[in-house]
Amino acid sequence: MKRKNYFIASLVSFLVISCEPLVTTFNDTEDAILYQANLISEYPAKKSVRVMTWNIRFGIARLDFFGDACGDKAIFSKGEVMVGLEGIAKKINETDVDIVLMQEVDIQSKRTSYLDQVQWLLNNTGMNYGAYASKIKTQIIPAEGYGRFDAGNLILSKWKLEDAIRHKLPLRGDQDALTQLFYLRRNVITAKVKMPGSPFYAVNAHLTAFATDDTKQKHISGFKNILDDIVSSGFNFVAGGDLNAIPPNATKTNYCFDDQCEPGEYDPNSESGDKKGGCDFTEEITWLNDLYGSYEPAITLEEYRMKESKHFTHSPGNKLLLDRKLDYLWTNTAWSNGETHQDATTLSDHIPVIATWVVE
Repeated sequence: MKRKNYFIASLVSFLVISCEPLVTTFNDTEDAILYQANLISEYPAKKSVRVMTWNIRFGIARLDFFGDACGDKAIFSKGEVMVGLEGIAKKINETDVDIVLMQEVDIQSKRTSYLDQVQWLLNNTGMNYGAYASKIKTQIIPAEGYGRFDAGNLILSKWKLEDAIRHKLPLRGDQDALTQLFYLRRNVITAKVKMPGSPFYAVNAHLTAFATDDTKQKHISGFKNILDDIVSSGFNFVAGGDLNAIPPNATKTNYCFDDQCEPGEYDPNSESGDKKGGCDFTEEITWLNDLYGSYEPAITLEEYRMKESKHFTHSPGNKLLLDRKLDYLWTNTAWSNGETHQDATTLSDHIPVIATWVVE
């Protein structure tokens, strides 16, 4: 009880003296934060553009993390984070991609030693410009010693970005008010890529993972509506991200036993066991149908069916054996050479997907 009272008193004191809100909320649409590298390189227009999507797990690679794995660690040293970031930068440079759609990027967060990962990535890759949108921005998280926290979605580009917009997605509807206040505020970020002669849009999404209601359906629908609006305005797009959904022809839909930290931890017969968010996709298996029916995926359903395990992009925590596909690239035109780079398994709990977009 004393610890609880001390926390409440400290929180009240913080609110009184702080000039910033405890938790940042967002409008339906608002400007994203624009960045640029310290040194700008000039790139000509291209007939084919290399695009990557990658959830980088805020640069901690496969280290144990209490939030999405079976570990109990919440704060990481600069050295630990730099190892992951350097591996990510090396992969970006080796693959010579032109556009990167990146999720789970930290800026000035205590858990990653207050590094601005956006600026660091720009200064250590061949990318010139960035557009960033927070999915959570708080002065303090009242758990696990988190402290200041700012994490979100990032678009990196070799060409200048304009009209960068953060599009708000619905909050989870299965949480109490206090939990919801400090929880993730998912979004889709869009930006116009000013490639000479052929500007196009880049779109990056990171949808809800653990909701047990219809929030994920709303997020998928919101993502598609944004793509529809871009097409109706006369532009082409490259889009993608971590959709936290599996393909409609996946051969397995329930991973709850696989994701257990300890045998027997998951009981499907418990009150909540038959409705466990993040690991059971059985009722969600058709939720990506509209996207597949409307736009071109970098990895087609036919290719996925023939080589399913070769296109898995995720495994939880520090488990290196990949077991499901959650990450996607889409366009309204055409792709070539879609690849799932499973050689990067040690750099994050998600694997980069790269494809060549054919410019029309």
